[in-house]
Amino acid sequence: MRAAWEDIQGSWRGFKQHWITYLALFLGLDLLNQWVIIPLFRWVTTVILQAGEIPFISYQNIVIICQQHPLVIIGLLVELLLLLMVVYWQFALLLLSIREFSVGRTGFYSLLQNSWQAVRRLRPGSLPLMLIYFILIIPFADLVFRTPLLAKVQIPAFIVDFMTRSDRLFIFFIATYLVILFLGIRWLFTLPLMVFRAQRTRTALVNSWRKTAHWQWISVISRLILVGLLATIGLGIVYGVIYGFQIGWDHLLPHSQALVPAVANLTLIQVVSEIVTVGSMISSLMIITQQDFGEIQYTTNGANSHHYGWALLVLVVIFGGATIANNHVYLQGEDDQRPITISHRGVADNNGVQNTIPALEKTHRLHPDYVEMDVHETRDHQFVVMHDENLKELTGVNKTPYQLTLKQLTRLTARENGHSAKVASFDQYLNAAEHLHQRLLVEVKTTPHDSPGMLKRFDQQYGQRLKRDHDQVHSLDYGVVAELKHRDSTLPVLYIQPYNLSYPNSQADGYSMEYSTLNFDFIRQAHRQHKQVYAWTVNQPSLMKQMIYDHTDGIITDNLRELNSAIDDYLSHQSYANRIMNFILVVPAGTRLEP
Repeated sequence: MRAAWEDIQGSWRGFKQHWITYLALFLGLDLLNQWVIIPLFRWVTTVILQAGEIPFISYQNIVIICQQHPLVIIGLLVELLLLLMVVYWQFALLLLSIREFSVGRTGFYSLLQNSWQAVRRLRPGSLPLMLIYFILIIPFADLVFRTPLLAKVQIPAFIVDFMTRSDRLFIFFIATYLVILFLGIRWLFTLPLMVFRAQRTRTALVNSWRKTAHWQWISVISRLILVGLLATIGLGIVYGVIYGFQIGWDHLLPHSQALVPAVANLTLIQVVSEIVTVGSMISSLMIITQQDFGEIQYTTNGANSHHYGWALLVLVVIFGGATIANNHVYLQGEDDQRPITISHRGVADNNGVQNTIPALEKTHRLHPDYVEMDVHETRDHQFVVMHDENLKELTGVNKTPYQLTLKQLTRLTARENGHSAKVASFDQYLNAAEHLHQRLLVEVKTTPHDSPGMLKRFDQQYGQRLKRDHDQVHSLDYGVVAELKHRDSTLPVLYIQPYNLSYPNSQADGYSMEYSTLNFDFIRQAHRQHKQVYAWTVNQPSLMKQMIYDHTDGIITDNLRELNSAIDDYLSHQSYANRIMNFILVVPAGTRLEP
């Protein structure tokens, strides 16, 4: 334990000796990523898809794209390889900066040249291995190898949710995660070996495996965990003190005058967060690179380079000015907008059986703006209210909606959450919603067994009625969106996207996006096209507030009471301390400075 503590102290001393250069480097990379690299790659993806007249990529059309648009696939693969090289270049830049700064060599151009040489040593055959490697180290991205670019890579939450629905899937998910975690640990030294020793990817992977054999990785991982804990505890103390001071200012000063210390305190939180995040990451990288990399020294007495001080000053002006302006707007609530509340599958807090009329009636009492529900086509070409493609989980009948007539389906009883209710036809459900004056968000479910005229009948039977009731339609199948908009351009139809890959580009009137990959950039681009963005399925208060912070137009949730409470708390302007606490809970540390 004493040795671990000494290593951490030494790494922090190494950071403090060159904190100006490190901050300048990280803020510069952040600016480069936010303003150039990420927008550029999203734009390129959008252009490639537009060239092939492809509005989106999903599991539904990937096979068709591969078969009918080989040039699009080639373009996307080339883009992926270029992105991989950019990520590797940033890692090489960070690792080399530790070596160069530790021995007093702080020349930026030489650092760029050396990092470019590291990229040039990559061979085309190494890139697939590099892709696998970066996937494996994602669990370490927030602590060890985090860059603003890699931080954008996330596993969509709906995949995690799906994998935890049954015991078998959950066990498989945990086993897979443990295997990935184990491989990531064993290959932890791959990048340093490639950058410092100029080893090829395959050789570096083999040597990293040897270096972590016989449980030798435990000492490194324990130190990394300790660095993370110390950083978290330190930030918690700082946040608590600043929050306490703001409570005092809110009580001592009139509300208008308390704004000035509130802006200062929120800005201080952002600055401290950035410094601690950069410091903990540099400390972690130093701990990794000191393992058998003798050229790295952490006891240099050199001072910070003055030319990096000027660079940092320029970056602080750019980031600081924007951050202070944003903080003023945020604390005043000038940009706040109450999102549309949408009850997922017609239930709220397990108050009934999903997609049934009794649950709709109970949920309506909580006053959601919309009730989201699902429809399937039946064997006799009618529409039944049902989410799952198989009825077994809710009704105990191992059949699918397209195998039964509407009359057979509405005789079934669905059971869930200790409740029971009859399966409803869409006509019955729509009649109940109209009686309650409850607007609906209708998800049209599709299967390969649907009849050719399904969407034509849906539009003829319900299109005008839905518009009259101010209801909306959305679907995970883009074919539904395209055909319904072709048949009636005035019918509001949104496209459901399970992940965020490119800029919004479709015929849809808006998007229902899975929340974990939804970001402000996508929302801003959609708003420029006058299209709405809904987030699904958001069930935690902190995530609800994050969606409000990012200006999401609507939030789809299973916990409607929690959502209403989170909205009221976030939009409350009773104290600046409350706004500051919401910011701390909503925005992840290390991403709080806004250029």
